[in-house]
Order: sequence, then structure tokens, then C-alpha cells
Amino acid sequence: MRIAVDGYGGDHSPFEVVKGACEALRLDPTLEIVLTGKTEEMLSIAGGETFGGRLTMCPANEVISCEETPTLAIRRKKESSLVVALDLVEKGEADALVSAGSTGAVLIGATLKIGRLEGVERPALAPALPTVTGGKVILCDCGANVDCKPSYLVGFAKMASAYAKGVFGVETPRVALLNNGAESAKGNAFSVEAYHLLSEAADIRFVGNVEARDILSGNVDVVVADGFDGNIALKSAEGTANAVFSLLKEKVNGSFRAKLGALLLKPIFKELKKTLDYNEQGGAAFLGVKKPVVKAHGASKAKSICGAILQARDMVLGGVCEMVSKGE
Repeated sequence: MRIAVDGYGGDHSPFEVVKGACEALRLDPTLEIVLTGKTEEMLSIAGGETFGGRLTMCPANEVISCEETPTLAIRRKKESSLVVALDLVEKGEADALVSAGSTGAVLIGATLKIGRLEGVERPALAPALPTVTGGKVILCDCGANVDCKPSYLVGFAKMASAYAKGVFGVETPRVALLNNGAESAKGNAFSVEAYHLLSEAADIRFVGNVEARDILSGNVDVVVADGFDGNIALKSAEGTANAVFSLLKEKVNGSFRAKLGALLLKPIFKELKKTLDYNEQGGAAFLGVKKPVVKAHGASKAKSICGAILQARDMVLGGVCEMVSKGE
């Protein structure tokens, strides 16, 4: 299996991207990775290590920034690290794509060059978030489709269910609709119509509404939302986790007794940070295109890049795109 990785996508590229790719190769001796970008610089960061030929470089001398208009950038910057990586997947020279670059450019590029699966109304971003019960919940969509029709959410539910089955082994994923209340009549006209359509869909296990505070409860496996509300929910969860870490750090440094208690609880704090930190979680799967695409966080460090690469690998092995195409 060969994964194409955008070597110059993200705030900390290429250093953290290359380091993350190397870590993924150490963890999986069957994996092959091709990094796109300035080959000499990336090879230098890797210390000249090619892992027996499993790490290769593909030259790309341009970079697409987050300030550029995504569609124009994809069309004009054909020698950019992202477009070259997309080309590798499009031509069948790589099985999946990973990028921490411009979200808009990754999504538009994947849709235009890799192509949308037949029967998919709209591809969607779907991060897998940690739950308090130790499992994962897939939030779909979290930003690819800001303006949605209620029918799109049925498609999101089907795609995210296939992802939960293929990668996380959930036999019959429980699907919930993000809403401002648990009752079936709650929400605006969009939510009520989406609820009705989801209830009638025979090939998903719809369990009703879920409020934002319960997304991470572990009571559901998939939460569907329009991209606007889903993105707000995701960023709120990220911000809350960061705030908790900051408050803990402030209180721990407040007194000797607090420092002593923190020392005793250090293993628990470390595990908690590992669970909640996005750097440990990989990225968001872009569901609905013909090959696995994982969009890593723009601020990703090596751990997160490694996680995103292994996530893309798992999507290939789990046959997620094939399951989505068949409507499973």
C-alpha cells in the first residue's frame, strides 16, 4: 500500500510532516509513503533514511497557502505539493492522500481530481472523536458543506456508518442528528425535515436527536449535522479541551499542595491529554470521493501526521470507499 503525503501542507511543514511520515513507516513495515515537495530538503529532514525504499520523494516546487482561493490555486499551481499528491492518487500511483494544507484546496482538489463516488450528493468531512467510554464517534459533516439540504444528511449518515464499520468495526452504527434538544419535534425546519428523512431511511440505524453536550458520551457512533453546525461543535470541543488543560496547568502551579497532587496524578493527566489532544487523533476523513483522503489539522505535529497516515491506511484496508459506493 502506498500513501501520498503533501509534504508542504500545514503550519509546521515540511519538518513535522516528514518526521510523521518516518514514524508511520517505523510502525508499519508494510507501508510505503511518497512525500511531495522539495525533495532534497525533505530527504535531509529524514536524515537520508529511505526505509529500504519505502519512503520516496516526488518533486513539487510550489505551495498552496490558506490565503489563496482554493479552486484557482488547484487549477493554476499544478506543480504544488498538494496537486502533485492528488495526481499520484488520481493516476493510481498511490492508494490514499494525506494533507495538513488548506482545507478548501484539499476538498476541492480531491473532488475535482480524484472524483466523487457515484450516488454521493455531497462529500463530507468526518473526524473521529474520542468518547468518554473509550470508543470513537464520527461527526459528519464538520465543514465541507456549510449550506445543506436535509437530504444531504441522509448521505452523511450512510457514509459515516460505512466508515464506522470499515475502520472501527462497529457492526450496526447508531446514528444521531445534532440538534438543540432530544425530542423529535425540536429544532428549526431544516432539523425537523432531516429528522423525518433519517427516520425513514431503511439502511441506517437512526436513534434520534443528540445535543452537543452529549456528542462525546459514547451513546452514539455517528452524529450527522450540516457543515456549519458541525464545525462549530468540533471547534467548541477543541476549545473546551484546550481550556481544561490551561486551567489545570494554572491551578497545579498555584500551590505546593497542588503540585504534589499533580505529581501523583501525572499518569492520569498524561492519559487524559493523549485522549483529548488533536495531535493524537490524526485527521478528518473526507468521505464520498473515490479514494481515501484524510485532512490533518493545519497545526499538526509529527504525531498527528503519523496518525493521519495510519488512518488513511485503515480506510484502504477497511474498504471504506467501496462500502460507501455500494451503500453499505
